[in-house]
Amino acid sequence: MNRFPKKLLSLLDKRKTENNFRTLSLPNKSLIDFSSNDYLGFSKDPELKVLKDSILKEYQIQQQGSTGSRLITGNSQIHIDCEKQIADFHNGEKALLFNSGYDANVGFLSSVLQRGDIVLYDELCHASIIDGIRLSFATAFKFKHNDVSHLQELLEKNKTAENIYVVTESVFSMDGDCALLKEISTICKTNNAYLIVDEAHAIGVYGEQGKGLCNELNLEQDCFARIYTFGKAMGVHGATVVGSGDLYDYLVNFARSLIYTTALPASSIALIMASYNLLQNTNQTETVKENTSLFNKLTLQLQNKINSTSAIHCFLIEGNENAINASKQLIDKGFDVRAIKSPTVKAGAERLRICLHATNTQQEIQQFSDTLNQIFIR
Repeated sequence: MNRFPKKLLSLLDKRKTENNFRTLSLPNKSLIDFSSNDYLGFSKDPELKVLKDSILKEYQIQQQGSTGSRLITGNSQIHIDCEKQIADFHNGEKALLFNSGYDANVGFLSSVLQRGDIVLYDELCHASIIDGIRLSFATAFKFKHNDVSHLQELLEKNKTAENIYVVTESVFSMDGDCALLKEISTICKTNNAYLIVDEAHAIGVYGEQGKGLCNELNLEQDCFARIYTFGKAMGVHGATVVGSGDLYDYLVNFARSLIYTTALPASSIALIMASYNLLQNTNQTETVKENTSLFNKLTLQLQNKINSTSAIHCFLIEGNENAINASKQLIDKGFDVRAIKSPTVKAGAERLRICLHATNTQQEIQQFSDTLNQIFIR
C-alpha cells in the first residue's frame, strides 16, 4: 500500500469528527429536484441537442477533441463565432471563453490584479473569486456583505492606490440575495474604481432575455468585466469574461488558465451556442420568476429563511448535523434538497440550499412548501 502523510490523514479525520466529510454520490433521479443549478431546465431540453447537432453540421466538425490550447491548435472558427455571439448578446465589445467558471475567475483575477493594486471583494464571494485574488499580487480587503458604507470606507482608506478593483457576485451562490449593484456602481464611479461582476447565478434569471442583473439594472457599460458561467441556467459547461477589446487581448496574453489548458472541444462550443439560441426564444425565465414568487408566498412563516427573488433560497439551520438531518427528512419525503455545511459556509450559518426551476410544477412547489412548513414550524 502506498504511504500517505499522517498530517493529511489527521485532516481527513477532523472532517469526519466535525460532520463535514465530503463524499461523491450519484443523484437520485426519483426525487423532485430542488437542488440543482439547472434553473431553466435546459440541460434536459431535447431541443438543445437538436440545435447542437445542427450547429456542428453547419461547421462540418469532424474531430472530437480540440487537440490543444487556444494559442496552439485548439482554436477554430466555431470558437471565434461563439465569442462574437456572446459579446453581442451581452452588449460587450469582446467575450473570451474559458473552460469553467472557476477557470474564468482564477485566470482573470490572478492576471489582471497587479502588485500595488487594491482589490475589495464582498465577504460572501464564491471560492473561485477568492482563489483568483489569492493567486494575484494585489492587496485584498473584504467588505461586509452588501454593506456599501463599509465599501466606501475601504475605498477612502485606499484612495492613493494606482488601481482599485471592486468584485462582487450579482446573485450570491449560497444566500441567493442580490448585490446592491446600483449603489456599488455609483461608489465605484465616484472613487474611480473598476467594477467586476460575476453573473453566474443571474444569467437566465434576470434581465432582458435572461441577460443578467447588470442588464436589468442598465449597468453593463459600468463594469470593467462581467463573468458569465454556463453550468447553471444555461444547462451546459464553460464560462466567459465579457469586457473591452483591450481586456480580451490582455487575457489571451496573461490568463494562465486559458493559455495553459486544452480548449473546449467544438461539441461543447456548439452546446453553448445552442443554449444561447434557446435563451433568446424561451419563456422559462418568466416561469422561474413565477415559481419564485409562489414559493416565497407559501413559505412566509418559515423562520431563518433568507429573503430572495432569485432561484436560490436558503433556510438557515445551525450545525452540520442538524442541516444533514433536515436534508434527510426532505429526501425521505421525495424532495432533493442538500445541506450546505461548514466550512463551505461559516460555522453557525449551515443551511438547506433550495433551488427553484422552471420545470418545477406549481403542485410540486405547493407540496414542497407544505412539507417545509410541517417539518420546520413548531
